[in-house]
Amino acid sequence: MGVPWLAQVRCLHLAIFALAVIPLLLCLSYFNTNQLHTTASPLRTYDIRLVQGNTSLSERSIVVGTHASGTSEAPQPVAASHQTNNTNNTSGQGPDLTRGVAAELIYEAGHVDVNSQICPDLGKNIKLLITVTSAPSHESARLAVRETWGHFAIRKDIAIAFMLGATSNQTLNDKIDKEQSLYGDIIRGKFIDTYDNLTLKTISMLEWVDNYCPKASFVLKTDDDMFINVSRLLAFIAKHNPEQRAIYGRLAKKWKPIRNKKSKYYISPQQYKPSTFPDFTTGPAYLLPAQISKDLYVAALNHTYFKLEDVFVTGIVANGLKIKRIHAPEFLNKKGIFYPLQRAKRNQYTHGEKYRTIRSMEKITRHCKV
Repeated sequence: MGVPWLAQVRCLHLAIFALAVIPLLLCLSYFNTNQLHTTASPLRTYDIRLVQGNTSLSERSIVVGTHASGTSEAPQPVAASHQTNNTNNTSGQGPDLTRGVAAELIYEAGHVDVNSQICPDLGKNIKLLITVTSAPSHESARLAVRETWGHFAIRKDIAIAFMLGATSNQTLNDKIDKEQSLYGDIIRGKFIDTYDNLTLKTISMLEWVDNYCPKASFVLKTDDDMFINVSRLLAFIAKHNPEQRAIYGRLAKKWKPIRNKKSKYYISPQQYKPSTFPDFTTGPAYLLPAQISKDLYVAALNHTYFKLEDVFVTGIVANGLKIKRIHAPEFLNKKGIFYPLQRAKRNQYTHGEKYRTIRSMEKITRHCKV
């Protein structure tokens, strides 16, 4: 007796169903097996690690790029550069400063290295304190200063100190500790040493002067790639009263904030709304009486922070305190130019990219009448 026709139909349906399901199962098995064996690209993993672990490099990338070669720091990796290109952040992890943040919210008072002995008796007998802003990696620049115009620090009425920020690079920290033990002229603030934190560095300098050298006559703020004709500078301050509330330097007038967000010098309307900055003295070097340091320091903390330290301190803050900014033609602030004997004789300092220029200028001024 044959199989009933109904059973035959059911068997046929089962066979067709099986033929349809088996390829589907095989396909699913293939994709599942492929996914389990797929791994992240080794290059992509390396890029991510650079971004996550490169805080100290990005913090220092700009410092390395704007000073002379020979630094011990490595350049920033290209793979991470597009991830760490925000120059409007103090350390890559803090608040967005372009939204407008009060300086007191991001400034930490105090110093890691105080070195109060730089100014004995709170600077009572100091005619001139020179504070040289420097980066942790700029050991060669500091040495060039000490071996040239910095030798004036042997005088009891002159003091010279280097102002640094902090770095997470332990190799650099070890070098700075050794340098400190040899010379004892380094002051370190409690901020990460970056371009965006230059204003914090100047605020830290003002705090130190107020705490440890308020009785000095004058303070010169300058950079570590500047040449200072100290003899000419002493002659300059001899003609000026330290009781006058004024800042002397190369005066910049009617400068406008840069609103291009891609610019290194971008200032948002939240940071500074007016279309023009107050007159200010440009940052490579400016001179002020030590007695106004406290007023500048306290007032600076109550202003909206931005990174252009000369505009911020000598322009906005000083303007609010009714402190005069006086143009002094001796403050030349030219970059990358080697001046002949006559010009070197006339000007107190020139701005150079190569530290050997400082040594060359020292040789010139030894043969010039001041």
